[in-house]
Amino acid sequence: MSVQTERADTAAAPGVRESEASPPGPKARTQRRGGAPAPYLLLLPALLATVVLLGWPLIKNGMLSFQNLNPRQLILHLTEWNGFDNYTEVVGSSDFWKVVQRTVVFTAVNVVLIMVLGTLVGLLLARLGKRMRLLLMLGLVLAWAMPVIAATTVYQWLFAQRFGVVNWLLAKAGWESMADYNWFGTQLSTFSVIVLLIVWQSIPFVAINLYAATTTIPKELYEAASIDGAGVWKSFTSVTFPFLKPFLWATTFLEVIWVFKAFPQIFAMNAGGPDRLTETLPIYAFVEGPGNQHYGMGAAISFLTILILLGLTAYYLRTVLKQEEDEL
Repeated sequence: MSVQTERADTAAAPGVRESEASPPGPKARTQRRGGAPAPYLLLLPALLATVVLLGWPLIKNGMLSFQNLNPRQLILHLTEWNGFDNYTEVVGSSDFWKVVQRTVVFTAVNVVLIMVLGTLVGLLLARLGKRMRLLLMLGLVLAWAMPVIAATTVYQWLFAQRFGVVNWLLAKAGWESMADYNWFGTQLSTFSVIVLLIVWQSIPFVAINLYAATTTIPKELYEAASIDGAGVWKSFTSVTFPFLKPFLWATTFLEVIWVFKAFPQIFAMNAGGPDRLTETLPIYAFVEGPGNQHYGMGAAISFLTILILLGLTAYYLRTVLKQEEDEL
């Protein structure tokens, strides 16, 4: 009986394997296909909100950039199309290209400082004890959560000419000539205060996210590196940096966009002064548009700013895709 049973089991085994290896029937394939639209349906509300809140204003802005829209046209409800005249005037202006150059330099300086200091603070968080880490993260979160206009007002008070804390501290430290120094009187000093403000506001985002990324690195890799005789710098370059490289790329790209389109800090600090020497592209678009009541011109400048950001986005995506191909 046992021999017959074993033979029966042996004969039945191939049948079982064949049934398991057989492709799913039409009903199973229909069930699988039925769940395919679910992700797209979940994304639909976000896509609709994006189209309504961003797409439509972008279309309206593009239409305004091809119009001669001044207070007269607004009062009389006139629509005067002037083709590419606004773009021709903007691109042909030397002031526009000076502002573009200023914006690029301003963005580069801010992003470099933000990423370097944010990375150092993030690595410091990974090495601190629990209490000191909690205290430092609390300070970072408070700085990050502070409203932009409130933070700008505080910095205006800190660097005020007559009653500023910074001038008072510098005078007490021995620099008597700084007791009545006007930080907003020159282009360089004004930009210095604005850069300090933007870097101070942006470091918490980089530091906290970098610290979160370091917690995903296996400890065994550091132990293996130490056994091989690697020092602090070698461990960072061979273990930490490869893990953090995708994060650093994504964060750098986000910081470039955020700094490039920074408006409230610059405008609230000194309205692009002195003598419009601290205007970046967003400030320039506002001053030339609503400021001078030439709304078509302002729309053209803002649309050109969007095109520059789209170019930066395309370059970033191309770099990321190339890295993924190299890794494969």
